[in-house]
Amino acid sequence: MSDTIEVSFKPKYFTAKKLVPLILALLVIVLDQVTKILVTKNIPLYGLGASFFDGFFRIIHVNNPGIAFSIGQGWSLAVRGILFRAVPLIVLIVVLGVYMRNDDFSTLQRWSISGIAGGGFGNLIDRFFRAEGVVDFIDVKWFGITNSPFKFLRWERWPTFNVADAAVVVCGILLILSFIIAMKRAQNQSKAGEE
Repeated sequence: MSDTIEVSFKPKYFTAKKLVPLILALLVIVLDQVTKILVTKNIPLYGLGASFFDGFFRIIHVNNPGIAFSIGQGWSLAVRGILFRAVPLIVLIVVLGVYMRNDDFSTLQRWSISGIAGGGFGNLIDRFFRAEGVVDFIDVKWFGITNSPFKFLRWERWPTFNVADAAVVVCGILLILSFIIAMKRAQNQSKAGEE
């Protein structure tokens, strides 16, 4: 009688439920980069490309060497390189590593994480390959509260953004909501189990 060990390779990390949502990440990256190329080719820097709904929504061309809300614009190139390139790249790699290793994420959570990753990589492409910074072009009116003590509430227009930014925000909100829903379900199941 011989002792044999049967080894079978199951691609635990590369299952359809994990790989299919990554299509959203690729779609966000492609859509983000294509729209940025169109804007840079057709609208001069700081120019207005189109205006809709009496100026409520505009397509313009601006570059942001900082991050969200132009934070860090005046920082040195070395600091911006570390904080706006290296750190986000490491974070995205870690997030995707956790994404691939975790079997407990719901479908909504997987799609949300994929959208966030796609947006993150979309802007990182700009940070690595566009010396002038991230291309932003979506400009919407913000109905500021003129007497607010908070400066951002007094803005006339929301800071200009792009497809990648929109994907990160929308998918981030969906991800937070999915975790809240999951916690509520767990609490309800715990209460039901105690009765």
